[in-house]
Amino acid sequence: MFISPSDPRLTYCGRIDFDDPEAPVLVYASSYVTFHFTGSFVKVRLTNKRSCWSNRMGCIVDGVQTAVLLEEDDGEHEYTIFSQEAEAHGTKWHELMFFKRQDSADYVVLHGFELEDGAQIAVNEAENDKKLKLEVYGDSVSCGEVSEAVDYVGKQDPPHNGEFSNSWYSYAWLTARKLNAKLHNISQGGIALLDGTGYFGAPGYLGVESCYDKIEYLPDLGEVKQWDFSGYTPDVVVVAIGQNDAHPDNYMVRDYNCAKADIWRSHYEAFVRRLMELYPSAQIILATTILMHDAAWDRAIDEVCVRIASERVHHFLYKRNGTGTPGHIRIPEAEEMSEELAGYIREITKKE
Repeated sequence: MFISPSDPRLTYCGRIDFDDPEAPVLVYASSYVTFHFTGSFVKVRLTNKRSCWSNRMGCIVDGVQTAVLLEEDDGEHEYTIFSQEAEAHGTKWHELMFFKRQDSADYVVLHGFELEDGAQIAVNEAENDKKLKLEVYGDSVSCGEVSEAVDYVGKQDPPHNGEFSNSWYSYAWLTARKLNAKLHNISQGGIALLDGTGYFGAPGYLGVESCYDKIEYLPDLGEVKQWDFSGYTPDVVVVAIGQNDAHPDNYMVRDYNCAKADIWRSHYEAFVRRLMELYPSAQIILATTILMHDAAWDRAIDEVCVRIASERVHHFLYKRNGTGTPGHIRIPEAEEMSEELAGYIREITKKE
């Protein structure tokens, strides 16, 4: 039994390209589709548009998570994402979430699901209980990159090819789950604020300024497309940018008052003010993470926050801000961050 991507019983979350409702494109980490079903198997049809690494999608059925390794060619393939021995009457309901583990290491085109003949499908009603809406602009830490390398807590990253990256364990999605909130995770590994800096999109290097308003933003994978901001209005926005910005020139540390540093602060302020314009009722949290970086960047963020002087723009520092680990944030460290961030969000949203 084929289930089309446009079937109304499927619920989606994330900044997803629905220009073709029969072939939506999952771009950003943490984007997902969910539904309830009966039967003994589920298959999914996908096209993987690969940029780098090995690529995996995440699947959770009845609380059990698996990773689906995708073919590297750009053809349409079918994958079995759930299978069990057939039940006597096939009446047990299961809950499925199928999600994007990685950032633009790949774009994934969804062509539909296949269930056994006679199976039933229903809306996952728990999605309707999520009233709070979050949006996070960040880098690889916010994506959950290398999060599953739990033997490397507090250490540099091990050699890897994408297999340890899982947005489910990002502090961003952990925070959303603690708050029972929807999430648009607008994060990209290696990205900095300004074009020509950071590590994303070599050789030209794309910054948040060029990507934040896009639904597809990597030219190597196809047409660059604008995002319609009316499609999702968050209650809380987290801006977690300011760590990759030190590459290739850590000017904020070398000379806090130099021209480059002034330009960065000016552009950062303009970006925050743009978010304030797009989301006139949202609480906006300015932050970095516990990944090791020089405190000069947090000082710059604080200066911008003071300059904006709005009751709905906040500068948040983790207890181990900038000092927690030289490598990416592993699952226990993401739990630590999400506990602090979720508590802070509860605090500021109570004041509304």
